Amino acid sequence: MDLREFFLKQKQATHSHSIKVFGFIPPDQLGWRPAEGMLSLGEIVRHVWMSEEGVRRVALDDRWDYYDKRVPQGLFAILGEVASLPEELAQLERVHQDTLAAAAAFPLEHWEDERRNDRFGVKRRVAVMLFGINEHHIHHRAQAGAYLHLLTGQRASHYAL
Repeated sequence: MDLREFFLKQKQATHSHSIKVFGFIPPDQLGWRPAEGMLSLGEIVRHVWMSEEGVRRVALDDRWDYYDKRVPQGLFAILGEVASLPEELAQLERVHQDTLAAAAAFPLEHWEDERRNDRFGVKRRVAVMLFGINEHHIHHRAQAGAYLHLLTGQRASHYAL
């Protein structure tokens, strides 16, 4: 198994687990957040797919348009209002499929290429950026699970007991 195949396998598993946890979000609680200034449940889902799309564009296309908006404006300014969990999950699925297709088509010999942007202080290899997408999913999946536990008192996990 090469690095690309390993990424694709991990990406599929990570995504399916995220979908399961995000599916526990009560649709009428998209705006719930444990404290002012923190992401709401709906904003977590939106942030995950928006960030994945932006990082993928940097890694595979050397396009920095997501960061051109995200860095100066801040996260809350670019997220907008989240109104529908099914719409957010559909966007998450669309971005996931786009990432799988683009990563599968990206030549293996370029996975060690470096992406650099002095303006944002970023200097990373393509593979590191792509695997960072999976780490980001895991981080926010855990955040959503913790939020849901606070909100409902129930366990929200992709692991069966």
